[in-house]
Amino acid sequence: MFKLINIDENSRIPKYQQIVDSIIYNISVGNLKMNEKIPSINRFSEEFYLSRDTVEKAYGILKERNIITSIRGKGFYISRTKLISKTNILFLINKLSNYKLRIYNHFINKIGANTHTDLHVYHCDETLFSNLLEQNKSAYDYFIIMPHFKTSKLTHITLTEKAASVLNEIPKNKLIILDNIKNKINNALGEVYQDFENDIYESLTEGLGKIQQYEKVFLVYPDKSVYPYPRRILYGFRKFCVHNNLDFEIIDKIYDDFILKSGDLFVTIEESDLVNLVKRVREDEFKLGYDIGIISYNDTPLKELLGITVMSTNFKVMGETVADIILNTKKQSLKVPFNLIIRDSL
Repeated sequence: MFKLINIDENSRIPKYQQIVDSIIYNISVGNLKMNEKIPSINRFSEEFYLSRDTVEKAYGILKERNIITSIRGKGFYISRTKLISKTNILFLINKLSNYKLRIYNHFINKIGANTHTDLHVYHCDETLFSNLLEQNKSAYDYFIIMPHFKTSKLTHITLTEKAASVLNEIPKNKLIILDNIKNKINNALGEVYQDFENDIYESLTEGLGKIQQYEKVFLVYPDKSVYPYPRRILYGFRKFCVHNNLDFEIIDKIYDDFILKSGDLFVTIEESDLVNLVKRVREDEFKLGYDIGIISYNDTPLKELLGITVMSTNFKVMGETVADIILNTKKQSLKVPFNLIIRDSL
């Protein structure tokens, strides 16, 4: 390694910074590899006739940036090799969906070019989630986490004990909780979230006048799913219907032989149920927005094109707020706006 390090005695750049820059350069060109051992502070200072304090300061900067790590009794090792000259961010989501990718894209557009972001998906699985964080907890400057997990019965849980334990090992000044903070991790740098129960209750209340024109309201809520939804959506819907004396029913999917009746209003969550419902409305020659009403959860460009009424959070605000927290290193907790957008289907 000593052949790779360049210390220029005539340079006005401080020697500790030359050490930092030289190690970073050699990692970036592949001369130094992940988990490769580097010389001790004493050995380094002896080789280059530098004071121990100079080398210790350089190693301290490299450790702070998670470029090297120290193991007691063993020495110093390279802990990061990818784009280390930039701020490195782990963006961890529970599933790939249209709206989660929109949040991610708004974040990327706002955060700028001086960062590198790795997007990982843990599929609501606590073991995969825990393994990803355990392997990478020393490799990133910030961790953006969407906490949504599934139980053995394929129902939703915000945070398992195992997942909470792993999250608590991440320094709070590096942690941003996104989308869901029920049973939240205390003192995280940022919280940018939806309030699922009150969001759906308030947005449906916003459209009460139109909703009351229908005879019965259905919530199509998948009871069991590979990617389960928060039950607080169901609670908010039920509370709205009970408070307004509406006839309602909760079903788990749109069945092929489901009988549609004029005066039915459906609130759908999954895209597949929305597609099946629109097909059934057309097949039975009902008029959408008059005979049958539809409100869908989470907006997409296609829903806008088709004139589907939606209840949706503001994905742009969600992604950009997370970026602002990192750019300004500003502790913030924000509930993202959630609105009813009325279109032709209601």
